[in-house]
Amino acid sequence: MELERKLSRIPSYSRELGLDLRKPRDRFKWFLASMLFAKRISSEIARKTYRLFEAEGLTTPDALLRAGWDKLVEVLDAGGYVRYDFSTATNLLEMAKGLKQRYGDLERLHKEAAGPRELERLLQGLRGIGPTATNIFLRELRGIWPKARPKPSRLALEVGRQLKLRALEPFESALVRLRLEYCKRGRCGACPVRGYCRRRVA
Repeated sequence: MELERKLSRIPSYSRELGLDLRKPRDRFKWFLASMLFAKRISSEIARKTYRLFEAEGLTTPDALLRAGWDKLVEVLDAGGYVRYDFSTATNLLEMAKGLKQRYGDLERLHKEAAGPRELERLLQGLRGIGPTATNIFLRELRGIWPKARPKPSRLALEVGRQLKLRALEPFESALVRLRLEYCKRGRCGACPVRGYCRRRVA
């Protein structure tokens, strides 16, 4: 189906960041990025800030803890998280501390979860991880982590209905990008799937 081919060509945020989610180390990097993307802030700022974390080598729990609060605030401010710098720095440190103390790493957390819903519950037991960050993180791990089977987000459902798409899960990342980068900004004319949308604006 042509619509599905077009959707599959829209890169996920993790792929755009150069992450290979088949690798455990990149899965934690995506977890960190998911916390950044979950804030009420543009995807451009989230991507920029994540790349600053990567450039500073702050992409492991140990590295975050060694850096400390002041350094994390500095990096967040440089990326544009001025409104969320203090709270996000605190959440990142508490997340890293809690993950190490309770599980050791994300792979152990996944292993200990009895199923998809418990996996979500365990993730949200970490500081700063709410339903939005959980969905962002897990939707790109479908087919990689057996228990990563989140329910489609509201944004994906909305765009899926507009496109009359039956199977949402394989394309959820693309649907969310369409909602945030085209629908929300009124950029219907530039949308790569505009010919299939019931609500397109000329």
